[in-house]
Amino acid sequence: AERLDALPTPAELRTPWRRLVNPFRMRATGVVVEKDIPYAPEHGKRGLLDVYRPAEPAENAPVLLQVHGGGWTIGTKDQQGIPLMQHLAAKGWVCVAINYRLAPRDPFPAQIIDVKRAIAWIREHIEEYGGDPDYVAITGGSAGGHLTALAAVTPNDPAYQPGFEDADTSVAVAVPHYGVYDFAGSTGLRKAELMRDTFLAPRIVKRTWAEAPEVFEAGTPLLRITEEAPDFFVLHGAHDTLVPVQQARLFVERLREISGATVVYAELPGAQHAFDVFPSIRSAHVVRAIDRYLHWHWNGWRLEREAQSSTT
Repeated sequence: AERLDALPTPAELRTPWRRLVNPFRMRATGVVVEKDIPYAPEHGKRGLLDVYRPAEPAENAPVLLQVHGGGWTIGTKDQQGIPLMQHLAAKGWVCVAINYRLAPRDPFPAQIIDVKRAIAWIREHIEEYGGDPDYVAITGGSAGGHLTALAAVTPNDPAYQPGFEDADTSVAVAVPHYGVYDFAGSTGLRKAELMRDTFLAPRIVKRTWAEAPEVFEAGTPLLRITEEAPDFFVLHGAHDTLVPVQQARLFVERLREISGATVVYAELPGAQHAFDVFPSIRSAHVVRAIDRYLHWHWNGWRLEREAQSSTT
């Protein structure tokens, strides 16, 4: 805890020019990456994860789960979120990046089931890597943002935990980026309905809205919010043409109406979808903001836990 408090935020406000001309160099010093650890071995490569941890042994470090995007159909654990995980691991966090099964070979809800399986793995095994299983944050962009939000608002849902129904899959906080929050077209937004009918139904769910409305509705984070939802930091680009910003605004509005959680919202002027895929001045600001928010959140959680321990 003292180390985390003492270290400065690693993401600077400005991005060095060398990072702009060589955006693929993302390795930080003082970080060890343990690759290809099976969390769902029956799924082969899709059931593997990587752990980013400090080179110096950690103990009871906060944990971040990174869920990649790619339209639920493509992507791997080592393609997204690397700058954030490297920065946080350098500060003492333990970060976990996962593969998960992809559609159309494995239709939805296989993807959210795998995310839940990864959370259950973290609860059981992350102490071996220096992490605190009691504090798990989750983040991801695009399809990963959808899965991040859905996992956060459906803790311990047995429908998404076949064979591991008793596992604790709750998270302390969620940080989705440019996520899909309306899987069912429930907002009435035309683009949400088009995505449902022309992409989600034939490619991701493999069933039409008329055949299985319950699958789409259950997969809609906006419809799954309860009073017990965790804290959220939602980020979205104001000029997102793939997932219009109205989805994020409505999701945040509903979170604030229903949940008792703290909800922080950052709408980035001029930003398109996937605004943080490559290192840039904007992505450096985003990493800095998430870093500071998660640090603030973890410190508050830690102080609350210490206060509870002192009264028992």
